[in-house]
Amino acid sequence: MNHSQQRAVDRPRARGTDRSLARRTELIAIGRKLFADTSYDALSMDDIARQAHVAKGLIYYYFKSKRGYYLAIVEDSVADLVSRASGGLELPPAERVHRTIDGYLRYAEHNQAAYRTIITGGVGFDTEVQAIREGVREVIVETIAEGAYGRRKIAPLPRMALLAWLYSVEGATLDWIGHPTLPRDTMRELLVKTLGGAMRAVEEIEPAYRAPQSARRDS
Repeated sequence: MNHSQQRAVDRPRARGTDRSLARRTELIAIGRKLFADTSYDALSMDDIARQAHVAKGLIYYYFKSKRGYYLAIVEDSVADLVSRASGGLELPPAERVHRTIDGYLRYAEHNQAAYRTIITGGVGFDTEVQAIREGVREVIVETIAEGAYGRRKIAPLPRMALLAWLYSVEGATLDWIGHPTLPRDTMRELLVKTLGGAMRAVEEIEPAYRAPQSARRDS
């Protein structure tokens, strides 16, 4: 992950007193819900101020613009997701992968509006928003790679396989939180099994990247 991507997934630093920090945090929490339910273009600053029950000038004071407000929301949401999904470094590799996937699902389940903001929220092809999303994907791919292969930097083929798997996880997770017909434990095991399938496919094409023992059919 390059420097701009790392900066994108770091929690933004807020300046000011404890009171101003609390107000900024409150505005971000409100914005998570607003942008999860309504597209970026459909919300004006007047709409945001009215629904947040604050003066429009207060939002400009903290975030400079609607785009600045939206970016702060996405960055804050991403920091929470990355923290939840990338922990557990002290665990054995197989357990670490399970923990990463479970942390990812727990975050999506308990922060549905924020998760939708990260994955689908709405500035279109804004390059900075895209960099934030690519940054969090890179962190998660590297976390899975470290648990599966013992290193974060891997060859293009396994990286592509993990990235393709992660894109499918995003789509499946969005559907799951919208239609929660499966328990989280079942969803986690399904994603772990599909990850194992991707790793076995990688090994067939590039034998140097052996699938972990936990991903083998006879394990």
